[in-house]
Amino acid sequence: MSRTAPRIHTDPARIAALEALIPQLDGETRVELTLADGRRLRGTVAVRPTIQQYRDAAGDEGSNGQLRLDDAAVPAQQHLLWLDEISGIRQLPPTVP
Repeated sequence: MSRTAPRIHTDPARIAALEALIPQLDGETRVELTLADGRRLRGTVAVRPTIQQYRDAAGDEGSNGQLRLDDAAVPAQQHLLWLDEISGIRQLPPTVP
């Protein structure tokens, strides 16, 4: 993943809010995400995300994280999302083989 993020965060409260998302995004968990722009995505979390240090376009350093979500309808399609794009998480039941 790139070390540059479109948005970085330095405010402790905002970083804590990003960190609060992580326990809900365990690997292999099926979720429906609501994004800040109103879109909803359903899929399976590939790997639990982590908060990392990035730089923005201006070169300032701060925190953010990325999530890889395998699409529910087309599992070969992957969505790479920044954690600060996520406004809501709803756990979905596991699929039955």
